[in-house]
Amino acid sequence: MEPLTAIELRVLGCLLEKAVTTPDQYPLTLNALIGACNQKSSREPVMNLDPGVVERTLRTLEDRLLVSEDPNRGGRAVKYTQRFCNTAFAALQLEADEYALLTVLMLRGAQTPGELRTRCDRLHRFADNDAVVASLERLALREGDPLVRELPRRAGRRDAEWQHLLGEAVEEERAEAPVPAPSAGDASTRPRAEPPPEVTLAERVALLEARIDALEQRLDGDA
Repeated sequence: MEPLTAIELRVLGCLLEKAVTTPDQYPLTLNALIGACNQKSSREPVMNLDPGVVERTLRTLEDRLLVSEDPNRGGRAVKYTQRFCNTAFAALQLEADEYALLTVLMLRGAQTPGELRTRCDRLHRFADNDAVVASLERLALREGDPLVRELPRRAGRRDAEWQHLLGEAVEEERAEAPVPAPSAGDASTRPRAEPPPEVTLAERVALLEARIDALEQRLDGDA
């Protein structure tokens, strides 16, 4: 598949997400899709896309047969649905766990298994980080079309991050930063207690973000 731009990834990722998390409001109107693209939670980076940009992106995705207008809308406002995967028109068919991981990677960029486990909770509940890794490995080992890859572990991180391979959001491989050698008598050479794993803090932050996102969804539904 031709690589997707960052904005195409955001639009398509939002349609994939909302199809599962708010099925009663899916397919999405243009206004609902713009709001989803510009959410301040569960999105990295946060974007501020204007209607014209989103409309042009939808036209491009329609031309690529990745998005279509809802044929069942009748006389109501135009609504949009994804044709990227798990539809009758899509060549790509994913299991629920794979769908969840790819969606969150499209919306938030590279993440560790611990971050993904927490942030995927509304799309699919993983038993533990090992279950996340097993699903990621299936996506990475797809014959002919791997969808994700594992990045080199960064200095200070207990776990390596994973990223999607769908387009612009793919980052350059990041080598670990060199650690300067301590000088003689440097306090850093003294034994110290092992710090708590960073992933624990990341998971807590991700859980809070997920709760904020759920609250925003509820408020939007009541509006």
